[in-house]
Amino acid sequence: MLEKYVKAARGLEKADLVLKNTTYLDVFTGTLKTGDIAVVGEKIVGTGKYQGKEEIDCSGLTVIPGYIDGHVHIESSQLSPEEFASLIVPRGTTTIIADPHEITNVCGMAGCEYIAKASQNVPLEVKLQLPSCVPATPFETSGAVLNGKDIENNINNDYIFGLGEFMNYPGLIYCDPDTLKKAEAAHSAGKVIDGHAPAISGYDLNGYLACGVTTDHECVTKEEIEEKISKGMYVHIRHGSSTQNLGNAKYITDKNMRRFILCTDDRHAADLKEKGHLDDALRRLVANGLNPVTAVICATLNAAECYNLKWRGGIAPFYLADLVAVDNLKNFNAKYVVKGGKLVAKNGKPLFDTSKRYLPANVLNTVHLKRPLTAKDFVLTLKGTKAKAMTIEPGGVVTGCEIVEVKSENGDVTVKDTDLLKLAVVERHKLTGNIGKGLFKGYGFKGGALGITIAHDSHNIILMGDDNEAMAKAANHLKEIGGGMVIVERTPCHSENSSCHSERSEEPPQYKIYSLTLDIGGLMSSRDAESLQRDSKALIERAYSMGVKRDYEAFMSLAFLSLAVIPKLKLTDAGLFDVEKFTFTDINV
Repeated sequence: MLEKYVKAARGLEKADLVLKNTTYLDVFTGTLKTGDIAVVGEKIVGTGKYQGKEEIDCSGLTVIPGYIDGHVHIESSQLSPEEFASLIVPRGTTTIIADPHEITNVCGMAGCEYIAKASQNVPLEVKLQLPSCVPATPFETSGAVLNGKDIENNINNDYIFGLGEFMNYPGLIYCDPDTLKKAEAAHSAGKVIDGHAPAISGYDLNGYLACGVTTDHECVTKEEIEEKISKGMYVHIRHGSSTQNLGNAKYITDKNMRRFILCTDDRHAADLKEKGHLDDALRRLVANGLNPVTAVICATLNAAECYNLKWRGGIAPFYLADLVAVDNLKNFNAKYVVKGGKLVAKNGKPLFDTSKRYLPANVLNTVHLKRPLTAKDFVLTLKGTKAKAMTIEPGGVVTGCEIVEVKSENGDVTVKDTDLLKLAVVERHKLTGNIGKGLFKGYGFKGGALGITIAHDSHNIILMGDDNEAMAKAANHLKEIGGGMVIVERTPCHSENSSCHSERSEEPPQYKIYSLTLDIGGLMSSRDAESLQRDSKALIERAYSMGVKRDYEAFMSLAFLSLAVIPKLKLTDAGLFDVEKFTFTDINV
């Protein structure tokens, strides 16, 4: 093959594919150049003047390397890997660093293997990280546990690229033996370790980095970014659905720009379909004033170097022919996408088939309840008239704790005519019967209950509502459909309805149920992206029509309220948790 490369590179033979008449970005020097790009097999062999067996005229277009998403959970799209690829590859993303810790928390290594095998069916390079924190903390019930020995046994699997985000930073900092064993296993295998260390600084950060962690996607302040970069870390600029920090791009300078990479982390199907993937991040970054060349370098070469992706992220001889031809470096609308030397998308449409999806039985039917739930399961009894209520910042996952006045009737908190809602996390893996209960202030929803089986990171059932019966119906329905998203709407009872009767003067309410099935681990759908996106959007809009504030992602924001590794107050199936003190806390004040 090298002889073929050389002859085509020297112009002695036709290349397999030539992108003609391009303006292309040289990411190594940060300059735009003109010429043809010649490809043989999966490799670029040269730039200049070439002829090809197949030629694509790129006059008026700008060719850049395919984008590399530095940290993403495919599961958060709610799509199978095949359908996920059908949405992001036509946008210009050709490689992702994927951490399947969502489905691994539900299904164990079977979930990890599922993502790996399903990803083989599409022209998307999926570098799979072995989840490091299954579960994220010992303070919740997950579907699986990967301890240090499990990491040692699996880190050398051929389909494992590295070790996923190390959310258990206290375990590393305070030298928990089993936690350290995970990092040591990754180093022994010669594999990269992703980080997750919000607000960690000083000597604690030194201790964390002394374990060989290389990245972080949770930076908030300029000082945090500067310290982490100065200590050798790469910092992700994140553009997810409910977690975004594109504003951190204002801290990019000519001196530090090689230490920033782009990621989406968690982005659902509706946003991928309507707004895009890393192309959307690039559009927004440039619109906000970031130099477009710098933005592209962050999305390509920087990510390749961060993750030791040899011969990736640039346009040069022997580099992998992952290329995207865009209209310009402002709008980033992809006209052609080449992956491994083959044209795989054109004008925003995939040129590959995703109708045959890999779907093993061991990632289905994952929602288990000890018994059907009733309204009594959601009674919340307090000792007094004051309680701790969770709040959340719009556009983020950091939650607050507010002391609120509460009223109770018949031993149960009443949230009627208040801005409070009941919050519950129902264990759905081990038949423990655990239900963590709390209060939430400011979400806006009224008239029933919301429920979802996506609850980072152990993915129990998380519910919010102002009606105990509706919350019970939501949980039971999620079990019935094998996982997903649900709204139970309380409606006034009409006397002409023969099923609605009571001896009391006030007839009981009726309930309508609206849902979206996520049959793969309770996290993802085996359906096509188009229909899932349509139905997901409709359900989300219904949530907004029932009062959810548009500052929040109706369901995705809800899904982060049990993430007990991000401050301040969270709720797990075992109870209310103070992340800053790293211990359970009483709801009573």
